[in-house]
Parts: sequence; C-alpha cells; structure tokens
Amino acid sequence: MYAVIKTGGKQYRVQKDDVIYVEKLDAKEGDAVNFEVLMLGKDDGVVIGTPVVEGAKVEGEVLGQVKSAKVVVYKYKSKKNERRKQGHRQPYTKCLRGGIGHTHHGGQRRRVGAGHRRACSSK
Repeated sequence: MYAVIKTGGKQYRVQKDDVIYVEKLDAKEGDAVNFEVLMLGKDDGVVIGTPVVEGAKVEGEVLGQVKSAKVVVYKYKSKKNERRKQGHRQPYTKCLRGGIGHTHHGGQRRRVGAGHRRACSSK
C-alpha cells in the first residue's frame, strides 16, 4: 500500500517506513505529524480524493531538522567591477513514515488499474 501526500506545497509518494525530507515543519524531534492524503494505492486499485481522501491518514515522526547542501549564487557584470557572492542552504524536516490508515466511508472509491474497463457502445 502506498499514499500520495501533500505538505509544503509539494506532493510525495510514500510507503510504510519511508524516510523523506519535506519543507521545514514547525515540530521538534520525536513529535508526531499527520499529512493530507490525496490518493491511496492498494492491490485492488486506487482511491482518489476530491481533493483529499476522507478517512485516510498518514502518520509520521520527525527525526530532525536538517539543511541541504550549500548553493552558491554569484552575480557578475563585466566591465563594471560588480561582483556579488551569496550562499543559501534550504532547511528541511526529516520524517519517518509510521503508517497509512484508511477507513472507507463510500462515495469516493474509484477503481483504476487492475480489472478496469472502459465503457464503450457498439453500433
């Protein structure tokens, strides 16, 4: 089973016990976090939310706050003696996916994939 979650304006495909880096969250190390589930993938198809899947949740644990590698920005204008060097390190939150849960309430289930047939009319 996998899920597509949304956090920080981005979407991530996660499975149980995945470690992913998301945009910085306001949480301390060891805190539990929950994410919006946009889609659930199972053996018998997928469940697509409108916009989120009702009754589905993905829980995780914050492993720490980290920074990415430094990106150096260097601006230069020829013949003007104009040079500017600036660095940037994007902050991230390292999360461990605990589990994916779903309680089906009906109405949102849409099967796609295995066994899916297109409706066609023959004339």
